[in-house]
Amino acid sequence: MIPVRSFLFVPGNKESWIEKSINSGADALILDLEDSVPHAQKIEARGIVAGRLKWVVEQGQRVWVRINRTPHLYDFEDILAVVQPGLEGIFISKPCGPEDVHVASQMLAEAEMRNGLPNGSIHVIPLLESARSMQLAYEIAQHPRVSAIVGSTAKNADVARALGFVWSPEGRETLYLKSRVVMAARAAGKLAIGGVWQQVKDLEGLKASSQADRQLGMNGELALHPTNVEIINDVYSPTEDEVAFYKGMIDALDEAMANGRASVIYDGEHIDIAHVKTAREIIELARLYGRA
Repeated sequence: MIPVRSFLFVPGNKESWIEKSINSGADALILDLEDSVPHAQKIEARGIVAGRLKWVVEQGQRVWVRINRTPHLYDFEDILAVVQPGLEGIFISKPCGPEDVHVASQMLAEAEMRNGLPNGSIHVIPLLESARSMQLAYEIAQHPRVSAIVGSTAKNADVARALGFVWSPEGRETLYLKSRVVMAARAAGKLAIGGVWQQVKDLEGLKASSQADRQLGMNGELALHPTNVEIINDVYSPTEDEVAFYKGMIDALDEAMANGRASVIYDGEHIDIAHVKTAREIIELARLYGRA
């Protein structure tokens, strides 16, 4: 999966918000049919999202949909409505474990067949919001349809309730969870997604939280408001100084290797081939985001 710095939630019952959201700068949108939509408007929201998906894709916007679930099953009507060409995947909430991901995958396979899409074309990102799903993060991440897993730790929300922690801006209480999500995702070869910062007007707090998640190894995070997107994108993109530093590192080792050495002192640091592999990955990420 191509990396994503920012996933912006957009309520599926707000057609005008969907239209405006393509100018948010978010790497991907999540058109939401679940918690941001009042129960009485669920069917209406499904119709709006199904009807606007093609248009969103035509604008060059990557798009996902978060579907509903009952205590027993994910909503097949949601899946059948949104499985269309251009949809990158669905977000599934509150999986109990890998068995829920498997069931959602089977439902997607049926929808793909009915709607004329190749089997396996629609990906899945599970939101790990139950204690059991967090315990089984690696097993969930291993599923072939799963392209990322989410370790979101919003204040007083599902994860806080599931684990019984008391939220703090510093995030000490969620450090283990987030580290576990990163480890599981990396071990399975998938992306690790963090968030959510629900104090959307506290931009300094958002920046500090995003920087902490990035330091842990997260690839990106969920955003609740368009004003948060730019900060998230900046945090998860290599800076100009970083790009210059790593380009210089590559040049320094190239010169050393031309002289028969596999290591060199660069900017006061000992570097070798392993460090330059990291440097090349960072430069490639900067190119992907138009920062190099």
